Amino acid sequence: MSNYVLNGSEVLGIEFGSTRIKAVLLDNSANVLASGGFDWENRLENGYWTYHIDDIWHGLQEAYKNLNNDCKEKYGSVITKLSSIGFSAMMHGYLPFDKDDNLLAEFRTWRNTTTAQASAKLTSLFNFNIPQRWSVAHLYQAILNGEKHIDDISYITTLAGYVHYKLSGEKVVGIGEASGMFPIDSNVNNYNESMLQKFSSLDEVKNLNWNIKDVLPKVLLAGDNAGTLTDDGAKLLDPTGNLQSGAIMCPPEGDAGTGMVATNSIAVRTGNISAGTSIFSMIVLEKQLSNVYEEIDMVTTPTGKPVAMVHCNNCCTDLDYWVKLFIEYSKLSGSNLTKAQIYDLLYNEALKGDADCGGLISSNYFSGEPVTGFSQGRPMFLRSENSNFNLANFMRTNIFSAIATLKIGMEILEKENVKIDRLMGHGGLFKTEYVGQKLMAGAMKTPVSVLSTAGEGGAWGIAVLALFAKNSFDLTLDDYLNEKIFSKFETSTLEPDEKDILGFEKYMMLYKKSLAVEKSAVENI
Repeated sequence: MSNYVLNGSEVLGIEFGSTRIKAVLLDNSANVLASGGFDWENRLENGYWTYHIDDIWHGLQEAYKNLNNDCKEKYGSVITKLSSIGFSAMMHGYLPFDKDDNLLAEFRTWRNTTTAQASAKLTSLFNFNIPQRWSVAHLYQAILNGEKHIDDISYITTLAGYVHYKLSGEKVVGIGEASGMFPIDSNVNNYNESMLQKFSSLDEVKNLNWNIKDVLPKVLLAGDNAGTLTDDGAKLLDPTGNLQSGAIMCPPEGDAGTGMVATNSIAVRTGNISAGTSIFSMIVLEKQLSNVYEEIDMVTTPTGKPVAMVHCNNCCTDLDYWVKLFIEYSKLSGSNLTKAQIYDLLYNEALKGDADCGGLISSNYFSGEPVTGFSQGRPMFLRSENSNFNLANFMRTNIFSAIATLKIGMEILEKENVKIDRLMGHGGLFKTEYVGQKLMAGAMKTPVSVLSTAGEGGAWGIAVLALFAKNSFDLTLDDYLNEKIFSKFETSTLEPDEKDILGFEKYMMLYKKSLAVEKSAVENI
């Protein structure tokens, strides 16, 4: 048991990922004291990928309970007081509520590709890319569909915004999260006024009994006080009643923003790649892009700087399913290998494969993929009679597949001559030391760094933002991260290997051809 005594100065960060809710407890130096988690899974219901409201609260309470169990084991006591709290979640999506806080439609997550009509119309209207997963796209599509709940809307929010509201009473979101709801004007750090007016003037919108300005949550910057934990909020988080109210709450952020914080990538010409259930890159820009691209989201850092985001719906889901097969076989064979050991063995085997995967192709499209124009996905594994079919190539192609669509989007930034001084990696793909980092460096043709904090990911990132909200030392977030947080953490950097670069380029030529097979599968199976 540790000599550390929980004293109420600790900060809590909780992030709702697509498959896991993770909670971390930090001290004032951002060291992880304890962690807890809860696995959950989205459902496909009535044509929408969703989570039930009850699942949200059950998952939150279980993750927090497991965090407390870890505290009890390590320190002999549970949490009774916190100094600050931060909540984060998968970005985008649609949660509409009436004036009595009743959810009016199922929670429509980022994974849905059901808003093509709204997305296209708004992109044209704004001359600004509005991806299908953005909140305003879901809202406008519901209007176009004539859904009955539209007239009853009092406010809309995201998953992070919803949890924050229920625990604090404040209808707010961090600016990074807000930038995935509606376009942001980085000059004023708020929703773009001219675009708000254009939306309100649409024929289908102008006669509604609410205004878009009134239903969107208030925008806050990192470091702003976003309320405090209420008595009801404390009971909702900790039904045992041990947790006191009163903790400062930082603005809720999306996983993109917490990923930027967790990798110290909020400065201009820095970038990060988050690779988990979905995969996305975030590049902080020196200047706006010259054109509007459907493949590129324009969002912001938690401090409001413009960011080019390439977001792909599919990353490790299909890869994980293949690994689960090997885990099943391992159990069947009587092996005592742990899940983590099997992942490490298989990932390291990928390094032994042919640089181009020996002619094997994997399509990881478990759901639709807007970057390449797919409304639905069909996971597939492809090979020819001449392919070099072995375990090493099989694993390598599944990892390459997780990166391939991101590469298609990143090629646009290359053409825009976007400069990147450093690229940081975090998320599940990087958990096995060296492998994901090495293959990503080759794919992106740039050095990739991984911080020692990468395994903690977004939950740690939002906890750091909670620290900043209560204890900024009058520093900017950039300076706070550099001086107070990351100066003590180790960073490993891998330069791209020429063989990996050439191998991935060859793989991509075949991968792009295979999209025709994916298209046929979607249309016929």
